[in-house]
Amino acid sequence: MFRPCGVTHGSARAKSRAVSMDSESAPGTERVINGQRRVYFDGYWIRAYDVPANRWHAKKQLIEALTRRLFDHVEHGINVPGVRLDEARAAYEGEADPAKKRVKGAMLAGALFNRAADIFTKLVELEGSGIRIQSDNALMRQCGQHLQEALELGKTVLHRTGEEGIDELWGEPFKAFAYPIEKFYESRYVKIALTMRGIDEIAEALLQTFNDQPLYPGIEGVIWSFAKAGKINCETLRDDPDIFEVWADFVVAGESCAATAPSAARATANACCSSAVSGC
Repeated sequence: MFRPCGVTHGSARAKSRAVSMDSESAPGTERVINGQRRVYFDGYWIRAYDVPANRWHAKKQLIEALTRRLFDHVEHGINVPGVRLDEARAAYEGEADPAKKRVKGAMLAGALFNRAADIFTKLVELEGSGIRIQSDNALMRQCGQHLQEALELGKTVLHRTGEEGIDELWGEPFKAFAYPIEKFYESRYVKIALTMRGIDEIAEALLQTFNDQPLYPGIEGVIWSFAKAGKINCETLRDDPDIFEVWADFVVAGESCAATAPSAARATANACCSSAVSGC
């Protein structure tokens, strides 16, 4: 039976490379598989979603969601309300100490993101009232400028781990604003495919590490169940009705993997053997 990559069945092991039939598929190819519409990218058939009909509202939701996610990953204290943008800018421009200027630059970036989201929210409300907003509208330009400036200030922001930089997450709200919604969805599928490949590679490494260990019987099923749940979770939108089952499966699979311990009987036997050898 043909089993496309990125679509796992039961406890079936997910492959990290496309099978021959998939290798002939062009990126963006769509098929209905097991009753779900899926799109092919980089060796994986990923769950596809319709592009929202209300594109303005979709962009607003994307910018809001991506901004929230951004602040979840950055250092504390930079989620400055957009209404305080002028204060944040004055504090940043008036700071001479380099260390403090970095922090204030991060706070200014946060205020810029929030101000851009505020502007776009109002533009969407106007569109909902039947007022047509053109791309060259002054507020549209201001929104784009705020997002661009925030993106440039991204180098001043630290990840919550304390590391410098916060990868492409910092550019996602700007991309949601600047890209056509179809292009944004396509970029999402590409990232999901790369994430799935990373999950498979990690699972393979875990399997190579533990599968030959007699203390871990049955570890292969545990590893691949977690990998499968992780891939399904990353391809599922949070407003999908299936998210309740998908997220629960992912958490339970992760807990099962984390709770996997050496076989008690074998561990005891090995301990006895070690003691006997030591006694000699």
